[in-house]
Amino acid sequence: MSPRATVPPEEAADRLAIRELVDAYAHCADRRDPKGQLALFTEDCRFLVFMDATAAEPTQELHGRESLAPVFDNLNTYRATTHFNGQSTVSLDADGRRGSGESYCLAHHVSFGADAERTIMVASIRYLEEFVKQDGTWLFAERRLMVDWTETRPSTP
Repeated sequence: MSPRATVPPEEAADRLAIRELVDAYAHCADRRDPKGQLALFTEDCRFLVFMDATAAEPTQELHGRESLAPVFDNLNTYRATTHFNGQSTVSLDADGRRGSGESYCLAHHVSFGADAERTIMVASIRYLEEFVKQDGTWLFAERRLMVDWTETRPSTP
């Protein structure tokens, strides 16, 4: 993808709003704000999890905003998480009301086992996304969480 010389102001504003949407998802996850995360999705959204990014079928498929609550609640099994968002691409439809993209993320998950040993699991994630603009606000219509790899290791405090 090569950068364009000029971007119309409306498109630049939409692209910034979409990046802020992606960042808000990570922020809400790390701050354990499931209501905030849910508010980032359309009522009729789809959320697909591919624990193996090469698999043809998702490990988990959820439909509708409220079905996402248990997924976000699962983050409470970790002592702490930190999501580092990386590069992303966005394509907007000509009407400026829909878009698609791909976002990269390194997600760090810290936990303590039964023997009080601290571990860290790092996941390399790509999100394949569909966005929609509703009432002037960009939301996720679909998110495909693609786990490219994970690593779990002991971690010192």
